[in-house]
Amino acid sequence: MKVVVFTGVGEVEVRSEPSPTPGPEQVLVDVAACGICTFERRLFAGDKQWYPLAPGHEAAGVISAVGSAVDGLPGSPAVGDRVTMDLLTRCGTCGPCRRGKSSLCKMRSGRLLQDGTVSFGGFAGRVAIDAKSVYPIGDAPILHAAMGEPLACCIHSLRQGGFQPGDRVAIIGGGFMGRLHLALARLGAASSIGVIDIAPERLELAREFGATWTATPEEALEVGGKQDVVFVTAMAGVDLAVELADTGGTVVMYSAFNEELPATVGADRSHREEVAIVGAFAQEPKDWQLGSAYIRSGMLADDLDALVTAKYDFDTVADALTLVTSEPTFRVFVEPPTPDD
Repeated sequence: MKVVVFTGVGEVEVRSEPSPTPGPEQVLVDVAACGICTFERRLFAGDKQWYPLAPGHEAAGVISAVGSAVDGLPGSPAVGDRVTMDLLTRCGTCGPCRRGKSSLCKMRSGRLLQDGTVSFGGFAGRVAIDAKSVYPIGDAPILHAAMGEPLACCIHSLRQGGFQPGDRVAIIGGGFMGRLHLALARLGAASSIGVIDIAPERLELAREFGATWTATPEEALEVGGKQDVVFVTAMAGVDLAVELADTGGTVVMYSAFNEELPATVGADRSHREEVAIVGAFAQEPKDWQLGSAYIRSGMLADDLDALVTAKYDFDTVADALTLVTSEPTFRVFVEPPTPDD
């Protein structure tokens, strides 16, 4: 099979590797598509340096083999199932895992290639993965399934924010993650949803896909007023988010930020108004269960279709990475060759 390996800043190569063999409780998935996340963009641009590395964690594919312990097990995924995959390895025994926070597992994720290079599994022709970590999506489009991981992350974000039907929601950032938050808040019956961005075209698209109101950061408070839950999906806007939070409101720090950037709310305001700032990182199995059900149902099909920017194959993966590092995109996907090529 073929595997894409990042070897340095702006450098990738396609290697040949033996196909993995699934263990007794695993399945073998022929990867059909993998989205390019912010992690891969930063890796290619040199903003994050970890080389060599075979990344890719927003993946989907078709099961081609199952392990002996799960073969024929009622309810377990079977050969031929189209699946979205949770490629995050969760040890189950570290402190966060034991507290039900496996999204924060202390064990480093990844598998190993022949030479010891860490592989996440998405930028490869095949991946062996625990059967419990794949979620069938029926006949839904494979690119929708490849958005299962970011969708699960956003579901986790809504849970962290305590989102409830009828809440007033503001989303700072109208990019890919902001749009997923918008779709989920709409599906969850928010009473109003505002999207805040500096790009007029993204605000227009947000209105097209259900935003009640849109605004630039400077006009957000005047246009949208106070909010019950504010999601920060951009790398800025923290102070604005705190300002927008109403009494009893929650600010969810969804994006990655500069490590030195503070997120603060006055101690007395936190006490008297119960305004909270919480983080949201990765996802939990329960988020995958709901996300895969949404994908399988087709309820978010129009939203997901609109977030597909482009598709590339392994031979042109450098072009795909150049695209995402040079201009705004929603999601760009890489499609591996068939594993036997």
